[in-house]
Amino acid sequence: MPKLLTPEEVQFYKDNGFIKINVLEKAEIDALSEEYDLLFRLQASDDMDSSWVGDDMKKATNDKKMSVLSLHGLQMFSEKFHKFLMNEKLLDALEDVMGTENIALHHTKAHIKPTEKGAPYLMHQDYPYFPYKNHSMCAVFLHMDDTTPENGGLCVYPGSHKLGPLPSQKNVANGLVYYWCDPARFPIEGATPVTAKKGEIVIFSYLLLHGSYLNLSNRVRRMFLVQVMDANDEPTEDTHKGPGPHAEARG
Repeated sequence: MPKLLTPEEVQFYKDNGFIKINVLEKAEIDALSEEYDLLFRLQASDDMDSSWVGDDMKKATNDKKMSVLSLHGLQMFSEKFHKFLMNEKLLDALEDVMGTENIALHHTKAHIKPTEKGAPYLMHQDYPYFPYKNHSMCAVFLHMDDTTPENGGLCVYPGSHKLGPLPSQKNVANGLVYYWCDPARFPIEGATPVTAKKGEIVIFSYLLLHGSYLNLSNRVRRMFLVQVMDANDEPTEDTHKGPGPHAEARG
């Protein structure tokens, strides 16, 4: 029997490749929100932008200058975010969808889409960035704000994880590599929006086609992303270099 989710929710994840949950109390997300803003203020620099580049991105933004601010490894600087990674309810939900108690942390990152100029992300799989033999990798997407398509929210192609690894366009700029799937085959306009309240979490497979919209609104969109995998799974390529990968979360 599942530890946190219902059997129907586990089946929904298997069928669709994602599930939305809520495991945080208001006081917990409020504390994380305050800490999040503090960390971004303390780490502020000119090289925080992580918006994608390329001809497809120019089309998606109508060739306007857009931005996404990024920080990695928040749990390395913050006890509050480290505690979030150890949240028992979250780990129970992950165990339910992953089918294992051997859960390992791969990495974390945080993105802010600023008001009126928040860059989109085209439809993509996370697979090309860190491919694993058994495809156990999944993401924990914590919404730090109420999120809709208007302020740059998440969108997905439900069930697309069943397609397996898809061809991706590789784009390199300033020493960074970006991958996205053919926008003609998987347009962001054809995706399903995932609206969420502040504190809600979306767990999704790294094979799920997902992206996010432009933020042209007057509402910021903040998120915290955690990538985890089965501790017994093995990378097929040595592609991802980052601080503190593969820390045991449970098991």
